[in-house]
Amino acid sequence: MLKVLGPCVHSNKLTVYSQKVFHSPPFNLQTHQQNRTYKQMDSFKWLLNKAYVNGKWISAENGKTFEVTNPATGEVLGSVPDMNGSDTESAIKTAYVAFQSWKERTAKERSEIMLRWTNLCNVHKEDLAKLITMENGKPLKDSMAELSYGVGFLELYAEEAKRVYGDIIPTNAKSRRLLVLKQPIGVCGMITPWNFPHAMITRKAAAAIAAGCSVVIKPAEDTPLSALALCQLAEEAGLPAGVLNVVTVSRDNAPDVGRTLCESPLVQHISFTGSSAVGKCLLSQSASTVKKTAMELGGNAPFLVFESADLEAAVKGVIACKFRCSGQTCVSANRIYVQEGIYDKFVARFAEEMDNELRTGDGLQPGTTQGPLINQRAVQKIDSFVQDAIQHGARLVRGGSKGQGNFYYPTLLSEVTSQMMCAREEIFGPIAGVLRFKTEDEAVIMANDTQWGLAGYLFSRDLSQIWRVTERLEAGIVGVNEGVVPCPEVPLGGWKESGLGREGGRYGIEEFLELKYVCMGGL
Repeated sequence: MLKVLGPCVHSNKLTVYSQKVFHSPPFNLQTHQQNRTYKQMDSFKWLLNKAYVNGKWISAENGKTFEVTNPATGEVLGSVPDMNGSDTESAIKTAYVAFQSWKERTAKERSEIMLRWTNLCNVHKEDLAKLITMENGKPLKDSMAELSYGVGFLELYAEEAKRVYGDIIPTNAKSRRLLVLKQPIGVCGMITPWNFPHAMITRKAAAAIAAGCSVVIKPAEDTPLSALALCQLAEEAGLPAGVLNVVTVSRDNAPDVGRTLCESPLVQHISFTGSSAVGKCLLSQSASTVKKTAMELGGNAPFLVFESADLEAAVKGVIACKFRCSGQTCVSANRIYVQEGIYDKFVARFAEEMDNELRTGDGLQPGTTQGPLINQRAVQKIDSFVQDAIQHGARLVRGGSKGQGNFYYPTLLSEVTSQMMCAREEIFGPIAGVLRFKTEDEAVIMANDTQWGLAGYLFSRDLSQIWRVTERLEAGIVGVNEGVVPCPEVPLGGWKESGLGREGGRYGIEEFLELKYVCMGGL
């Protein structure tokens, strides 16, 4: 059984909401809080209130903490240590010591520990999914999907640990043999986002740990509890102390901690998922020690619907792509381009499908498909995009208004142009802006007219067109007649200002390995 680490600042009972399904609109947070019914669960094992360093649950050196809240209700879930650069430096030194012995473990030993970690996550999948919903807000169904996705990386890299192969190069002299070894890079610093608080950690850390590295993770301040839960299960799986470390950090201390990770000479690799602006800052800070980096940064994904497309499949695809996690994903459809011959029909069907499929409410409510945005800053940003579009001639088809608290209703805008903010900038919210195009060439030019190149999508039944457009799109990920494409087995990453390196699949573990050329002479 899992232990509770110290008293939580919240109740030792978890409140689960079970009331009606809330449609979009109206969702009224005050009415929801007044009318909800309660189901009491046993002491909730996952509201951990300490950071995890060197196999121990610790407080910040200065004793400071910060609160973690449920974005759907505003209720405080608990508090965690507010660590700073000094705390982080201690964690780095711990990870460096642990690396010296972990890298000597055989691939089979590392694999066995990671498989036990995988199994424990599967055993506790439902509780872990509820935790994601509580701190992130996404619907429970989406949290369960994230758990399957995230655990998939643990399983994948448990196997890939045993497939790190070197090379023998044909010699240029009889007396010499030429070899290539692959060895773990060292301590890895990782900064992870709030939108996938479980899977973004496993996608990075599982690959690094499988390669023989140790890691220091700074999870997002909004969602640290999922990271701590992973630590508890890793410990139970037998992962040695110091291999996996999590420092919890408030928004105020995040720059100090990020700088410490980037500038420490003991850290050899920085992995980050987040905005391009922050990624550039981390790259600059990492330059002084010439660190290897992997960056999955911002996106402005085009979603192209050609007249040759299956219209119903395209509508379902864009609903899944745009509104997953309330639009808060880096690979979400940001600019929806529809060929003029089917434009009006597509917008009409899109609106109908939104009415049929989207339900806004607390993620723990049965039937909810759209949870809250992560905080008020996100709500204000999304609303500013909608108001800008309307002021510049877009037509509001659905939504376009704030709910209570952190809710914003799913929004459909037609007659959007490339000059509007929702087409120029990454939205990261439930706004679907639909633009027109006439020809294939025009669509590709518009799609590539951005500094970002993370993901792109196209719907067509013309095989020649599919190949032409796929090869011309300037993006690291392309979905063809599919709106949701990530899975553990594939390499994920961007072109242009959307990042460096790849995560996932057999390519992901290469980020955490160094090549060593060995020349053996005198033979």
